[in-house]
Amino acid sequence: MRKAAARRRRVPYLLLFAGVAWLLVFFVAPMVYQASTSVQTGSLDTGFKVTWHFATYWNALTEYYPQFLRSLLYSGIATVLCLGIGYPLAYMIAFRAGRWRNVVLVLVIAPFFTSFLIRTLAWETILADQSPVVSFLNRIHLLDVTSWMGITEGNRVMATPLAVVCGLTYNFLPFMILPLYTSLERVDGRLHEAAGDLYATPFTTFRKVTFPLSLPGVVAGTLLTFIPASGDYINAELLGSTNQKMIGNVIQSQFLRVLDYPTAAALSFILMAVILAIVTVYIRRAGTEELV
Repeated sequence: MRKAAARRRRVPYLLLFAGVAWLLVFFVAPMVYQASTSVQTGSLDTGFKVTWHFATYWNALTEYYPQFLRSLLYSGIATVLCLGIGYPLAYMIAFRAGRWRNVVLVLVIAPFFTSFLIRTLAWETILADQSPVVSFLNRIHLLDVTSWMGITEGNRVMATPLAVVCGLTYNFLPFMILPLYTSLERVDGRLHEAAGDLYATPFTTFRKVTFPLSLPGVVAGTLLTFIPASGDYINAELLGSTNQKMIGNVIQSQFLRVLDYPTAAALSFILMAVILAIVTVYIRRAGTEELV
């Protein structure tokens, strides 16, 4: 009996072994290697050596802080837009879609069947200077307003902040919709009926019942959108210009073109630390019991 009890106690650890080994090999080990790279000095010709040169972090931050701020700004705007677009759609799927629910869900995740790169390249066609979309925006003089706001330039959208934000919003929108739908789908419809019986208006029911109960989905969706959008470089590379480069573009360039591995590693760790701090504060402020 003692041997059987000992075997039962070992079962949970054996089940965890594969996952822990995966994290150690593909997450912890690369992180340690990158940490050592960030404090090295040297060149590709002479070789890099660990000299504990922590000044690399300060130099990288002071030189590339505009790209850091731009990345946080673009990803923050894209997250807000995804929430504004995704919440009504998720609400419709959860409460109004009926027998079309599965069809709409398939349409939401359908973009994942196409390469991220191809989806972004498609926006080059959509936002081209002579495209129907841009021509329509010019006819209604909307681009005059956006140009005055500084998010477009003249009568074009490509190679402007608006193009980059549009690409980020489109590519990461499903990451917002799916957690919102999952959270809203769990809301008991009888609560809406009870609110109506207490003479609550639809808006009051949404404000007092639906939205508070969907906060776990809001928090999860914003995190799943903001975190990858902050480190993205494809949208800024294809839809922006040199004036719209994000920190992901700088890291990619330092790794693959400049071959300054310590600076690239330092920038990666700074970005990770900034995002971790923002996420920690955000989750604590959100106060949802399922995530804290």
